[in-house]
Amino acid sequence: MRSAHRISVFMLVVLCVLFLRLEARASCGAVSCFVVIGAQQQVPQQGVLTVNGIYNYTPMRLLSGTTGIIPAADQARQRLILDHHQEVRTITQTYTLDLNYGVTDRLAVELTVPYLKRKHLHIDELGESATEAGEPVNFADNGIGDVRVTAKYNLLPTLRHMVVMGFGLELPTGDTRGRDSSGQVLESAGQLGRGNVGLISSIYQTYELIPHRLSQFAFASYRHTFRNRDGYQFGDEYQLNIGLNLVTTPWLVLTNQFNYRYLTHDNVTANLEQSAPPFAGDEPVVLDSRVLDRRIPNTGSTYLAYTPGFQLDLGELIKSRFTEATSVYFMTQIPLARDANNNLAQGTSFVFGLTRSFHLVKPQT
Repeated sequence: MRSAHRISVFMLVVLCVLFLRLEARASCGAVSCFVVIGAQQQVPQQGVLTVNGIYNYTPMRLLSGTTGIIPAADQARQRLILDHHQEVRTITQTYTLDLNYGVTDRLAVELTVPYLKRKHLHIDELGESATEAGEPVNFADNGIGDVRVTAKYNLLPTLRHMVVMGFGLELPTGDTRGRDSSGQVLESAGQLGRGNVGLISSIYQTYELIPHRLSQFAFASYRHTFRNRDGYQFGDEYQLNIGLNLVTTPWLVLTNQFNYRYLTHDNVTANLEQSAPPFAGDEPVVLDSRVLDRRIPNTGSTYLAYTPGFQLDLGELIKSRFTEATSVYFMTQIPLARDANNNLAQGTSFVFGLTRSFHLVKPQT
């Protein structure tokens, strides 16, 4: 047990060092609330299917002291136009079906299918519209997002300790051609899907500090998405999470966690232009006519949040065959520090979910 405890401490130190070393940069479009749900990250027993149904509400608005004036990435005409429009808000609701199946006691396969409802508003064509002050443009789209398939392996299956490594693929199943109220295809950053395959790696660790009473956990992940057919590439994503679970009664678990996300800048294949200043009445000025892979200003972000919540074990609270191996949970993600680089920033978000496990293959006796 001492070796397991040393591994636990080492994991926390590594996460803290990474957290401190990452620079604060700043993402346009939309993001989702992210929290650690043990039933997702763990490896179920052999033959057990764990089903998670998760609802996620994530608002994005401008921070105080920011203007929200950002470039336009016109992928269709390969143009990157600086200071082109002003962001107002984005609201994303995500309904996720997560299936986590234990192939063996140490190996699991997970399928994550998100359904997204997104609404977005910005002021378009600053200095170029008929009013010289831009036109309000709305965007709304519903549908399946990018599906993830993940293989996970439990490196340390002990009674008190667990270390799970994961590697997955994010498949380009989400819509990338949604149009806004002006009839134009919205730029990639606001679409439901990213438009190309993403590679996901992760590590999850948990240790029971007090057996059956208090446990700590840590989770880190990395995503890299390749450039899509429109010449747009989303920035890499790093996530670091640490927290504690406290069992107060057999049916009530209190959870507290800190969540950190770092997004690097997006990139687009385009020329470089400058939007006309208000009341100038001119078309954008071409600064560089060469079509190159260019980093997009005002994308990328850093986000640190505190997330309290609770989980109710319905099987312990109400004894019946309908509640057996079933639990519900609720969490609130509260931002502590945000750098959105003059762009929309994630606000207080909410997560509600239900978990149930099924024995698809009876354990051998």
